[in-house]
Amino acid sequence: MSNTDTRDPTSLRTPIVAVLGHVDHGKTSLLDKIRGSAVIEGEAGAITQHIGATAVPLDIISSIAGDLVDPDDFDLPGLLFIDTPGHHSFTTLRSRGGALADIAILVVDVNDGFQPQTLEALDILKRSQTPFIVAANKIDTVPGWNANEDSPINDTYESQSDRVRSRLDESLYEIIGNLSDEEFSADLYWRVQNFQRNVGVVPVSAMTGEGVPDLLTVMMGLSQRYMKEEMEIDVAGPGVGTVLEVKEEKGFGKTIDIVLYDGTIKADDTIVVGGQNDPIVTEVRALLQPRPLAEIRTESRFEKVDEVSAASGIKIAAPELGDAMAGAPVRVVRDRPLEDVIQEVRAELADIAVDTAEEGVVVKADTLGSLEAMADALDEAEVPIVRAEVGDVAPRDISVASTAEDPKQQAILGFNVDVLSDAKQRAEIEDVTLFTDEVIYQLIEEYEDHIEAIEREQQDTILENIVRPARFRILPDHTFRQNDPAVVGVEVNSGTVQNNANVVKFEGNEPDRVGQVKGIQEQGEDVDEARAGNRVSVAIDGPTVGRQIEEDDELWIEIPEKHAKILEQELASEIPGDELEALNMYLDKQRSRDPFWGK
Repeated sequence: MSNTDTRDPTSLRTPIVAVLGHVDHGKTSLLDKIRGSAVIEGEAGAITQHIGATAVPLDIISSIAGDLVDPDDFDLPGLLFIDTPGHHSFTTLRSRGGALADIAILVVDVNDGFQPQTLEALDILKRSQTPFIVAANKIDTVPGWNANEDSPINDTYESQSDRVRSRLDESLYEIIGNLSDEEFSADLYWRVQNFQRNVGVVPVSAMTGEGVPDLLTVMMGLSQRYMKEEMEIDVAGPGVGTVLEVKEEKGFGKTIDIVLYDGTIKADDTIVVGGQNDPIVTEVRALLQPRPLAEIRTESRFEKVDEVSAASGIKIAAPELGDAMAGAPVRVVRDRPLEDVIQEVRAELADIAVDTAEEGVVVKADTLGSLEAMADALDEAEVPIVRAEVGDVAPRDISVASTAEDPKQQAILGFNVDVLSDAKQRAEIEDVTLFTDEVIYQLIEEYEDHIEAIEREQQDTILENIVRPARFRILPDHTFRQNDPAVVGVEVNSGTVQNNANVVKFEGNEPDRVGQVKGIQEQGEDVDEARAGNRVSVAIDGPTVGRQIEEDDELWIEIPEKHAKILEQELASEIPGDELEALNMYLDKQRSRDPFWGK
């Protein structure tokens, strides 16, 4: 039996829908609205309760959508909306073939337009090639809008004033323009002929329910038309799913919330789950669904079920789940060799594994898929990773980061994760910098700014310890003391004369050290340095005026060869132009004697 394929065109599963978008654009309210309408339309208890998901059966979609949907045109059973809170990186959750979501709704606030998370969501949809539509939300906040509760968009649009309509049109066209900037061809959904080539934009309001009938209609139509074959599942086959979250539950210990997208799972099945190290093999103790709302007053929030089939959201209680990871694969073993199933899970995990280097930063993310997205983005930014794991930032991550030799790599980048308090304290002691954000590219930008600051600091430190180039001239009639030390008035032609630097005079191209600067005075005040254009008196220990040096002589600060090399190769852009000019003249003199000097 296990070899024959029991995929059955008559048993189509529900398409899995992801709802994503920027933080305040109304993802949650839109899901609440869809769930609320479903509960109102359905008989109490008629709607199966899912964990982390809301199922909306076809008959309910058709009663919400009214004339827009004729149930006889469809043989898909409805839609399953994933709604794990705080899991906006859920888009990066994987299934066997790519993204866990079959289809997605990108929610954009019609007044606020595209925001960082909108762009990030688009990037993820592009990478995973998930078909999607755009819900242009909050149309009821357009100034002057007259709400028509739960009405299809065309009816309510027709009843608005010209001014309101043109305001809304303007915002909608801006969204269509933004999509086009991201290389998606888009239009208002009723103008789209081919949804595979064009993204449909549906104006909605999560508050008033306007446009929700259209949203459900378009989702249903899209799924029916383009995904029917992918929805044919193996009704009786062993279940396959993805972990949404790993959670501690009273009375059950560590549990996993999963979305099952193929086959069935039974209360006595053996399952294999992707873990931090090796795949976990464990026995299902209980399959748990939320109790219907009517019975919510009972002690337990969950009720046990014997079996569920795809697509559904279910909580699994089982021993040994401590190391399970969000985003990891789950497979039911049933009548197959255990080793084969372990290999399948291992292969799936290896497919998502991140390439790590000997040296690099530590990366933490909330799911395997978001970890993969982080790794791709860091790879593009040419930032090496020493360790990448799913989970919150813990003290042992600090230990790993603190051993980096390069201070730029003593850092941890956390995407959508928390920092445990003992890890926070440890990071301060160990001097490890923590970056956390909910938008991948912002996280990477913060880290890049941090690197730039460190590099600037490093260059400043080098500059402090390096002899700076300078060319200066002794002014006629400005000898204040002949020797021990010689004190003369000078003008700095270019560069920076610093205290304690050695002074040379060139005879032809032969440098001749004449002494050392032992003091600089400007208008009677002691100073540490004199810049180009300054006239100062300088004490030079070593020469006697009239013998080794003369009035009107051109003198140079002596630059050690090693310093000259660093100045020319690494710091040329950091030093003032006149100092660079003095350096180049000095190098020319030295190199006409020895072409490889300072190289």
